[in-house]
Amino acid sequence: MKSWMPFEWIAAIRFLREGRMQSLLIIVGVGVGVAVIVFMSALLSGLQANLVKRTLSSQAHIVLLPPEEIARPQSPAAGIALRLQKQAQRLRSIDQWQQIQARLEGLPNIAAISPMASGPAFVVRGDANKAITLLGIDPVRYSGVIALPERMVAGQLRVGAGEAVIGIELAKDLGADIGDKIRVTTAGDATETFTVTGLFDLGNKGVNARNVYVSLRSAQSLLDLVGGVSSIDISLHDIDEAERLASKIAAETGLTADSWIKTNAQFVTALTSQRVSSNVIRFFIGLSVAFGIASVLVVSVIQRAREIGILRAMGASQGQMLRIFLLQGGIVGFFGSLLGSGLAWTFLMLWRLMARNADGTPMFIIGVDPWLVAIAAGGASLVGILAALLPARRAARLDPVVAIRG
Repeated sequence: MKSWMPFEWIAAIRFLREGRMQSLLIIVGVGVGVAVIVFMSALLSGLQANLVKRTLSSQAHIVLLPPEEIARPQSPAAGIALRLQKQAQRLRSIDQWQQIQARLEGLPNIAAISPMASGPAFVVRGDANKAITLLGIDPVRYSGVIALPERMVAGQLRVGAGEAVIGIELAKDLGADIGDKIRVTTAGDATETFTVTGLFDLGNKGVNARNVYVSLRSAQSLLDLVGGVSSIDISLHDIDEAERLASKIAAETGLTADSWIKTNAQFVTALTSQRVSSNVIRFFIGLSVAFGIASVLVVSVIQRAREIGILRAMGASQGQMLRIFLLQGGIVGFFGSLLGSGLAWTFLMLWRLMARNADGTPMFIIGVDPWLVAIAAGGASLVGILAALLPARRAARLDPVVAIRG
């Protein structure tokens, strides 16, 4: 039945079958190690993706702003050092923003661009008043940067003339609802009354209590930015390229370009530290699996010294003996990885069932990347072969006469 199989495969499978209990234990050990690695990797990836998504739910990947105004001395007298007080930054428009927008739309990694006129203001309704951030947007373009339509909890994203969309926290503070009137006043004493057409929840209490969205023209008029914009928001296909692309845009346009990586530096550092710690844990799990395989195969070499000696006496070469034990390591690692992948999938299904919010929705989405399973399977097989290298060399170097005599 096995005549078609090479000699090394026949011997390796026979050794594993003869030590069934040892083989089973080490396969289970490898499986548990692979399951922990796959489960932890999938869980960490899902968690980090969810954290990044929540962080970027209310902000663009890159924000372009006018360059800061710098006070410069006018020909100071020789030898006299002047100390200039830092100039307060006033609300300014981006020069030739239409041309900049058209140029950026040609870049491959940019998914959406949204010009915005924003600035501080006060909103009043009855006796209630709140400091707010007034945001003038083009709803179609802005929805490509921030998924605001998906975050509407009441009404709709409609910011025509005299219409505004506010956050749920601000609506609570003002006692306002759909159809109510609010009055917005800016620092320049410009005032306009708006009808609330929608309430949003961006998952950030501060943003929900501060942001008020109106039409781009209304904000330009209130903020004295007629025809201009105070910033340009950019969404990217690959968010990891944000800092590099921001630096490139700043160098080409002379504007200040803030990427989400820069504005959330501590958050990004925490994610990086989490990845590093996860990689260290996975390394030590893989190391423990390797030592487990190696220890079992070392015992197997000692127990089968006589059989190895007989095989060598019958003409088996050192290379064949080496390959027999390397195959054992690879087989154990491969079947352990299959078991581990199945266990990891089971654990992830249980996590999806148990880890839910109060309303029954999942805490965050976890998916198993097929490449992760393939890499884990290949890695476990490779670890098994490398772990078997030392026992295999020991078996190959056994003197047949000494091994037979015991």
